[in-house]
Amino acid sequence: MQKLDGKWLVAISAGSDSMALLSMCVENHMDVMCAHVNYHHRKEAEEEQAYVMQLCQSYHVPLCVKDDAFTYTGNFEAEAREYRYDFFVECVKRYHLKGVLVAHHEDDVLETYFMQEEKGSIPSYYGLKEDVMYQGILVKRPLLKYTKQDLIHYCETHQIRYYVDCTNADESLTRNRIRHQIVEKMNRFERDLVLKEIQIKNATKQERVCRVKTYIRDQKVSKELYRTLSEEDRLELLRMFFAFQPSISLAYLKEIDHVILTKEDFVLPCKEYDLACDQSFFFFVEKERSYCDVYHSVEEMTYGKHAFYEIAEGKCGVYAVTLFEDDFPIQIRNVQDGDTIAMRFGNKNVHRFFIDRHIPLYARTSWPVIENRHHNVIFVSGLGCDVHHYTVNPTCNVLEYTLLKEQ
Repeated sequence: MQKLDGKWLVAISAGSDSMALLSMCVENHMDVMCAHVNYHHRKEAEEEQAYVMQLCQSYHVPLCVKDDAFTYTGNFEAEAREYRYDFFVECVKRYHLKGVLVAHHEDDVLETYFMQEEKGSIPSYYGLKEDVMYQGILVKRPLLKYTKQDLIHYCETHQIRYYVDCTNADESLTRNRIRHQIVEKMNRFERDLVLKEIQIKNATKQERVCRVKTYIRDQKVSKELYRTLSEEDRLELLRMFFAFQPSISLAYLKEIDHVILTKEDFVLPCKEYDLACDQSFFFFVEKERSYCDVYHSVEEMTYGKHAFYEIAEGKCGVYAVTLFEDDFPIQIRNVQDGDTIAMRFGNKNVHRFFIDRHIPLYARTSWPVIENRHHNVIFVSGLGCDVHHYTVNPTCNVLEYTLLKEQ
């Protein structure tokens, strides 16, 4: 392993991989300290922690241990990974280190790639990258050129004791099944073929990423442009657009792709935001778009921009309303099902107004109306006030802010 400058954190369990990594760092006279996480998930955990502490002491390497009780609610592997990497971040920042070294190796690259293929996901990178960022710290994998057997052989020839995690034999776990049934049975020629395939896929992906990322402007994508792209480019663009949602499946992206290609107006519920569109673009909007602001007098109605609407000086038009003392307290709220307003030509269903004006679906949920204390809708932004609240000297204007922001 090549010597690295600066001071690094070495993530160690008691397995052959991390034991070899630590020994190589010491052998190269690198400035390191170690971090060990005890999940108390296996009966051997206490013995392994004691061994790690003894080994670091013999190397004169400082050690940070996290052995709090670890609880999880879903997937153990996923939550444990986040738990330990958050600890690594804490250590790197506390001791002002360059980053963390982890002992992933060639077998991990192959296992990760086969898992990506089996899941049908579109990852940001096939296999494992040597350098990645996690919460602002550098995570470096300096052993990706070594096989698992290389590291076991290193430990044995250097007389380094290591432990074998008994849970690695559980083939009900996808990674373990792929490890034992596929990767461990591959010869050198087969490994090199797959590694070359991974290299080619990543080169192709990098070229595509550089090209399609230019289509995302101000967190929006033109629907017209999107529909001219090849399927591969469209799906890569969506994967980049959904970067905040990790491990997104190919099937999920294809469903979204179909909607964008076939629908002119849509709101798609996603994990953290909703995907929405207007006549020209698609983009993300906040999930929670309901509100109800109560005002007891005109003086309480502050001019300026609020969350989903803007109050401005009164000028005649479809954004103007005249408010009377008998109206208060009023509510400025989002439209609700069944809202109607009394116009000069009769009652108008607000939903019909949306259809007539081609208001996009995403904007309808947050569209502002004013309801007076008699529970009558007396104003709809863009439609105007009801027949009883029109004057040539309106109190104020209330503008729909979502569309103003999109213009």
